[in-house]
Amino acid sequence: MAFRQRSSSSDRDGAESGYASGSSTASLPDVYFTRPHLKFVNAQLNRLEPQEVLKWCLTSFPQLYQTSAFGLTGLAIMDMVANIDFPINPDIECIFLDTLYHFPQTMDLVEKVKQRYPQLKLHIYKPQDCETTADFETKFGEKLWETDDERYDFLAKVEPAQRAYRELDVKAVLTGRRKTQGGKRGDIDIVEVDDAGLIKLNPLANWSFKQVQAYIKEHDVPTNDLLDQGYRSVGDWHSTQPVTDSEDERAGRWKGKGKTECGIHNKRSRYAMFLQEQEEQRQRELSEAISKGLNISAVGS
Repeated sequence: MAFRQRSSSSDRDGAESGYASGSSTASLPDVYFTRPHLKFVNAQLNRLEPQEVLKWCLTSFPQLYQTSAFGLTGLAIMDMVANIDFPINPDIECIFLDTLYHFPQTMDLVEKVKQRYPQLKLHIYKPQDCETTADFETKFGEKLWETDDERYDFLAKVEPAQRAYRELDVKAVLTGRRKTQGGKRGDIDIVEVDDAGLIKLNPLANWSFKQVQAYIKEHDVPTNDLLDQGYRSVGDWHSTQPVTDSEDERAGRWKGKGKTECGIHNKRSRYAMFLQEQEEQRQRELSEAISKGLNISAVGS
């Protein structure tokens, strides 16, 4: 029986065994879950407080970011991360999507957060090739959210988010989504995996609005001035209204439109699917044109 010579390289050993050790210089595989494992993990995490969930996230996920529109839950997460008592440095950077239609109070809050958490690195993404509202309306027209809201959501939110994840090589994101926010969020888990394989972590998924409020007050976290005017969930100025105490906190978003999400946390929008279909059609036509050109060349020769 012949024996294969054993390599002294840890990288080579890792490649042969199918595993990569922590000491290996080989690139580690992306994190993924089987359905049974994900179910088990969520059952375990449901027993933990958000700070403990965050510690688990810090030990478990490479290229971990936070994505936030500076709502109450996102602000609570920022504060928890900034003050977490843990040996691992919580070097979590934040992604903010500037749609160009945020309330002035929201943009003021961004500056307050920068001052309160100077160590926080903030990545701001805007609609592609647009720096101002005028830029956006020159390219796509005024009040696009009224004429084609799915296209607006894609251009102002979904595409910038996808660009951020791609350019920053994001593998997992912390979000401020909670079950008590109502709508499609009523049955979210702490750990979710979207259609593109992005891991979304919702450490405060099981907290109520009052619990978040209490944390914010106890730790003197800066908040949006609009909260004092009856707003509870704040998005773009054109699609956000105050709510009553009897309404879900996100009831003021897209009121009367039967809509509760902007597309970032939805399955792929019809507009995004349309764009993909257009690109696939373009690729088919290009392939056919090249094929015909090659056939013509062959006949000519």
